[in-house]
Amino acid sequence: MYESEDRLVSHPKHYQSETGLEVIDVIEAFTFDLKGIEATDTGNIIKYACRWSKKNGIQDLEKILWYTQHLIDHLKKLEQENDSYEK
Repeated sequence: MYESEDRLVSHPKHYQSETGLEVIDVIEAFTFDLKGIEATDTGNIIKYACRWSKKNGIQDLEKILWYTQHLIDHLKKLEQENDSYEK
């Protein structure tokens, strides 16, 4: 795996917990069975939830809301499509 000598590239502090757990590992664990926009939105929700207090504060919290609503809208659309196919 590629590792940069620049820690801001490979292991930025705002993506690490105090115990050294990295957000990328958490995202991988919680999205391994998701595909497409569901994986992308879930990964972004996790990313911004983990870093908000170390990076962009309220802006990152607003991004969580945006990606959450985007995911909800996507899932509702799929639900409606499935309902119309079943009828």
